[in-house]
Amino acid sequence: MEVEIIAKELPINEQIRARELRVIGDNGDQLGVKSLNDALTIAESFELDLVLVSPNAQPPVARIMDYGKYRFELQKKEKEQRKNQKVVNVKEIRLSPSIEEHDYQTKLRQAIKFLEKGDKVKVSIRFRGRAITHKDLGRDVLEDFIEDTAEVATVESKPKMEGRSMFMILAPSAN
Repeated sequence: MEVEIIAKELPINEQIRARELRVIGDNGDQLGVKSLNDALTIAESFELDLVLVSPNAQPPVARIMDYGKYRFELQKKEKEQRKNQKVVNVKEIRLSPSIEEHDYQTKLRQAIKFLEKGDKVKVSIRFRGRAITHKDLGRDVLEDFIEDTAEVATVESKPKMEGRSMFMILAPSAN
């Protein structure tokens, strides 16, 4: 939608307030510095619009073009760019510092599935009660997780503490 806003902000024809304009023709050639009335007359003779493309220049620059077609082209480009965007989701895997092997393997398989699909994975460990005194156990679990996902992921942010949780973010590797 940003392109539409830009297109709507460009003053056209009678909306232009400058007295003199540097005019560019519809095929891109310079027509020189003209008064506003002369430029409007030229644009009308081509049955096109006079569009102020650079209002801050000295003198301001106006282009003779089909404004409707120009807006349509901008919208088309914008739509194409949105179509080509890849949305990256962040999935979260929660572990505990004293996780058993089978549970660990299940979470690992889930994380690998997310990474292969192209999503980022936030792996977090929540410390409960006195477990906070053994942060090294949680860090070891995360380090093992990094090693086990090394072929499909790269570490985007290293393990760090935030409150009672330790987390890291894994991104799919670019193979």
